[in-house]
Amino acid sequence: MIPMNSICTIFFLFAAILANAQYDPSKIDPQAVKLFETSNELAYNDHLKEGLESLKKAVAIDNRYEDAYLSMAGIYVELKDYPEAYENFKKARTIDSIYFKDFSLGYSISLAGMGRFREAYDAANYFYSIPNLKESSRLLAEGRLRTYQFAIDYAAKKNLQDYVFIPRNMGDSINTAVSEYFPSISLDGKHLIFTRRVNDNNEDFYESFRLDSGWTKAKPLAGNINSSFNEGALNISQDGQWLVFTGCNFPDGFGSCDLFISYQTADGWSTPENLGRNFNTEFFESAPSLSPDKRDLYFTSNRPGGYGGNDIYVCHRDENGHWLPAENMGPNINTSGDESWPFIHADNNTLYFTSNGLPGYGGTDLFMVRRNADGKWGVPENLGYPINTVENEGSLVVAADGKTAYFASDRADTKGQLDIYTFELRNDIRPAKTFWVKGKVYDKKTGKGLPSSVELGDLKNKRIVSKLQTDETGNYLTTLPVGNDYAFNVNRKGYLFYSSNFMLSNPSSDSVYQMDIPLQPIEANASIILKNIFFDVNHYDLKPASQIELDDVVRLLNENPLLTIQINGYTDNVGKAPDNLLLSENRAKSVVNYLKSKGIDPRRLSFKGFGETEPVSSNTTEAGRALNRRTELKVLKTN
Repeated sequence: MIPMNSICTIFFLFAAILANAQYDPSKIDPQAVKLFETSNELAYNDHLKEGLESLKKAVAIDNRYEDAYLSMAGIYVELKDYPEAYENFKKARTIDSIYFKDFSLGYSISLAGMGRFREAYDAANYFYSIPNLKESSRLLAEGRLRTYQFAIDYAAKKNLQDYVFIPRNMGDSINTAVSEYFPSISLDGKHLIFTRRVNDNNEDFYESFRLDSGWTKAKPLAGNINSSFNEGALNISQDGQWLVFTGCNFPDGFGSCDLFISYQTADGWSTPENLGRNFNTEFFESAPSLSPDKRDLYFTSNRPGGYGGNDIYVCHRDENGHWLPAENMGPNINTSGDESWPFIHADNNTLYFTSNGLPGYGGTDLFMVRRNADGKWGVPENLGYPINTVENEGSLVVAADGKTAYFASDRADTKGQLDIYTFELRNDIRPAKTFWVKGKVYDKKTGKGLPSSVELGDLKNKRIVSKLQTDETGNYLTTLPVGNDYAFNVNRKGYLFYSSNFMLSNPSSDSVYQMDIPLQPIEANASIILKNIFFDVNHYDLKPASQIELDDVVRLLNENPLLTIQINGYTDNVGKAPDNLLLSENRAKSVVNYLKSKGIDPRRLSFKGFGETEPVSSNTTEAGRALNRRTELKVLKTN
């Protein structure tokens, strides 16, 4: 992939063969030529807008000045004003199409900038047909032709014409005359943290909160996180308790830029801590992104041993809360180019990142990759035009709703330099909409909060998709991506686990769940309902979706080797009472047989069927009957 080059470079490369040209630069008004020369000097020193004004004066003096129109077109490309670039290229071509031919590649960029990729391809191909092109020119043209063909093919596969891309500036509460970038949004979409460049070259973190009336005026983060050093690319954990970021030139850094972490406290954010050698090296580490369960941290590094310049890595956290050494995410994602700015969505299955090594539109493009049912990552997909353009695209974050995206850009309506914008993602490149459940785990007898393990399992794929620890007082928050059915279990040694589920294959409404969870100490006669044990109607064979819960029972018994339990089965009152009694007994027996198959001593297990005799709800409604059809675990002895 060929990176975006200055249009001026193209002009210098192609100082045309003009034997048959009608345009004669020597006949241009000297006063206009002087203004043209002044413009070149201004543009060379990055005063593009001033240079543009000189060129406008030059063509006002002599409207046949093709070089001036071409230079104006080049400056407009640099300013990303592609319609104006296109208009000036057209004026130049009208004066002398033969002289213009050497500038057709630059013209193609203005067309591509407006999304007119078929015309851009034709213009680049026209340039490519010039006899005896220099090798450097030929390579530039081939690179452009590849990217334009990619754009044409992508549009043919996707229904892009119905997608409206309207990035909206987030306004004066967030953006100022200086640069704002690297946005990070909380799970509820109400807390925005971002980086602002202050005092010319220092970077600090700011935050804003969304109220019914709009976003509050951004203020520096409270606490000890901002410093005289540069705090850059950041990511706030979904529960709002951790903030991971890039710190450059810190005294305790291993390299120029390392990954650091800060924790939310009663006094604000804590003094940052270096994440250590499992993350950081003497090379460059940046762009961290935490998974919603805080068990994986994705980031970028240019350390040796990768596939290209910058690669994406991930660190996993083990059962004891310790971070393991970083792993390269492999050649499916990383290329010989640069991959950066990973962002893992709240669904924990969709990763966005940037790459200039995968096929795209000509610079650094945005991509997404989804995790498959087997836990492995699929094939990266380009996000397509107009999200990706012929320019270099930066980082992207997506809210829990799966459709609201945030990014930084220096678009025409910027308040100054880089501003933060928001827009709506196209349907086919959205992650799963994500609800969440939060609450407190506590001792059922004493009411005291309990640090516990919270586990979310995909019932269909029998795979644990999220596992996290509550805080020290038992508070937790876990995400629930729409589209799957989940077993929800809470565990703590010395207690019976808690069992629930969330059926989100076809959610009936948007919902955030508040669930405070009482755990029962393991003692005689304590019992729990096993809510994720499933049977077909009038059958007693265990359904595969029961496996996650059954394995939790196995773990409970293995952790408590003196524990003796009884599995009780119950039904509703539909059908004949003797049949229901037999069905409930056979269902309880099926559970015990599974536990035996996993090595549990049969002497620790018993079962009993109660049929319809002990309802816990009314049998007059389906909801009530569903509650009565249940499997119970009861503690008989603890020693």
